[in-house]
Amino acid sequence: MKPGRLGVYLTAAATALGVALIPQPASAVADCTYTHSGQVPLNDLGTGTYNGLTGGLYPGGSNVRPAAHTSAGVSLAQNQVLPRNASGQVDLVNGKVVLISIGMSNTTQEFQKFIATAKASPNLSDKLVIVDGAQGGKDATAWANPADATWSVLASRLSNAGVTPAQVQAMWLKEQYVGDNLGAFPQGAQNLRNSLASISRNARAKYPNLALGYVASRIYTYDPARSAGAYQQGWAVKKLIQDQINGASDLTYGAGGVAPWLSWGPYMWADGLGADGVAGGTPGRSDGLEWACSDLESDGVHPSPSGEQKVANLVFNQLSTDPTSTPWFNK
Repeated sequence: MKPGRLGVYLTAAATALGVALIPQPASAVADCTYTHSGQVPLNDLGTGTYNGLTGGLYPGGSNVRPAAHTSAGVSLAQNQVLPRNASGQVDLVNGKVVLISIGMSNTTQEFQKFIATAKASPNLSDKLVIVDGAQGGKDATAWANPADATWSVLASRLSNAGVTPAQVQAMWLKEQYVGDNLGAFPQGAQNLRNSLASISRNARAKYPNLALGYVASRIYTYDPARSAGAYQQGWAVKKLIQDQINGASDLTYGAGGVAPWLSWGPYMWADGLGADGVAGGTPGRSDGLEWACSDLESDGVHPSPSGEQKVANLVFNQLSTDPTSTPWFNK
């Protein structure tokens, strides 16, 4: 087991049992020399290309979600994501809206921090229940199998939180393959896209009122052997969302759909500390986002407390301002 992993799995086990662990300080990354990879973040690439594929978060090299897709998400947020009782019937007085997470060890670390951040907000809806379903060691292959035990663990966590599958209406999805091993690009990214699509369909089948899904990819890694896979994960998410926007039959949403409506939620990869390798210098992304050695645990892969908080802030800032989430996330 790599350094830092034991704490991840203990935290996941404790979460499943409803036990709180006292956070322990993360050790420094063993090798802090890999301050940048030279890859260009998707949102900075724009209409430029990577191995022949156009960048940007959305079609056409754009970082702006298409207006029609946003409109569809807003409609679902306003008309479908409503407080519901245990049977799934709308109950504006006593009902609940449940937001879940699905993913791996990084996902549960980050989502636990997000939950704490969200609960500290005075503007959080009192109808919202947030349940961390992500589990250490469970990669995209596990969640893509509807019979895998990951789904049973999530069912137990929902029950422990006093809510039901019928009340689940939004999800945060962040998944990858073991070791960030996608294989040759672009087929590896396509394979992950297919796994993410399967996970989305599984979630919709198990949670019939699931309407909205926000999909994220990895943060930067200081492990050079995993760097390409971490970066290319973003291309899998881009393809997933782009395919839904373009009407892919395996990602239809809304009434009669097989998946939730999907959006970036958010894109968090930045090229470490940037080309100069200096914190606060030339950033790893044009909007100023960068990932320092101290933002990761000793394995260079899992986020340290500061890295978890960065992710939590990014997710909170999106959900508290995005017109597809403010109707149910905020008071």
